[in-house]
Amino acid sequence: MPLLHIEDLHTYYGHVHALKGITLDVEAGEIVTLLGANGAGKSTTLRAISGLIPIREGSLTFDGRPLNNMPAHKIVEQGIAHAPEGRHIFATLTVTENLNMGAYTLGSNKAAIAANRERVFKLFPRLEERRRQLGGTLSGGEQQMLTIGRALMASPRLLLLDEPSLGLAPLLVRLIFDTIREINAAGVTVLLVEQNARAALKIAHRAYVMETGRLTLSGSAAELLADERVRKAYLGES
Repeated sequence: MPLLHIEDLHTYYGHVHALKGITLDVEAGEIVTLLGANGAGKSTTLRAISGLIPIREGSLTFDGRPLNNMPAHKIVEQGIAHAPEGRHIFATLTVTENLNMGAYTLGSNKAAIAANRERVFKLFPRLEERRRQLGGTLSGGEQQMLTIGRALMASPRLLLLDEPSLGLAPLLVRLIFDTIREINAAGVTVLLVEQNARAALKIAHRAYVMETGRLTLSGSAAELLADERVRKAYLGES
């Protein structure tokens, strides 16, 4: 049984049919990436999984348990954390306070919160250096680290990452992707939405391609890297 199973999922924004019957699986321990142009439905898929938009039709299960239209905070409690596009950190809170906000599912377990915070600082030493600094004063790359770190504070089994390299310098992009590998190696399953298709496919086990709310291709990352359609559309090759 896959860790995450989506079957014939439909969502709407008002009268706009955003997801048109997508079916996909994510196995425990995998990195799976969703590729596609802007507006294809990639971020909408993550938002549906994390309970931020309602599901009109179809089913969504996590570890065999149905998640359809479960409140977002309850989905986090099930073991799914979402690092959204655009970061959405708390600008007027310190780095430590931002991280603690991600650990609310741990309640008053101060030892567990501290242990998770130390794991985040080990992944992102720069955050430890700036632990007392306000989130709004961080650089773009540091804010992205904080967004991922905040999601990890909930001890997720599945991490949803939405455009983690967006707007970052190449050196930081490499750092972020190396860190995603490290997070996965530590036992966290990852569903990755990423415009940098080449970088995403290099670290992913499998991939799906979305076009206008539908899945049009799927396969191993190596297969899609070699697929002429993917190379032309997403890797900039003629």
